[in-house]
Amino acid sequence: MSISLRQATSADEPVIASIFLASRRDALPYLPELHSDADTLDHFTNEVPARCSVWLAEEDAHGIGFMAWNAETAHLDHLYLLPGYYRRGIGTMLLEKAKALSKGKVQLYAFQRNARARAFYERHGFKAIWFGDGSENEENEPDVLYEWLR
Repeated sequence: MSISLRQATSADEPVIASIFLASRRDALPYLPELHSDADTLDHFTNEVPARCSVWLAEEDAHGIGFMAWNAETAHLDHLYLLPGYYRRGIGTMLLEKAKALSKGKVQLYAFQRNARARAFYERHGFKAIWFGDGSENEENEPDVLYEWLR
């Protein structure tokens, strides 16, 4: 397995949107689909790159995962992998990139019932600092705010 990371370009936006959609549908089937695929592409074309540095994980020039780092708020907005690429170290590579880009602090949200993501972040030194009832996210799904400090 030869995985590389690079900063995403505008040409990668459709791939990033498709990774996001496939991953959420696979790993989080309990979440409502609130947006069309076209709206999701628009989100990853216009909104995410305007506030985040987006990094793409590739295997043989094929996008298999990404993360979106918001340096202004020290927040990891997204980290998603294509189904079939879980538990192969790719998420760790992306998370380590976010930590390297940070100034020693990373925050992120996960859904409370996403046990796999929560275990992943906790294995990498993140601590739960706040639990929400879902009223602050559009899915209305209870979430947890995690923080990592160097």
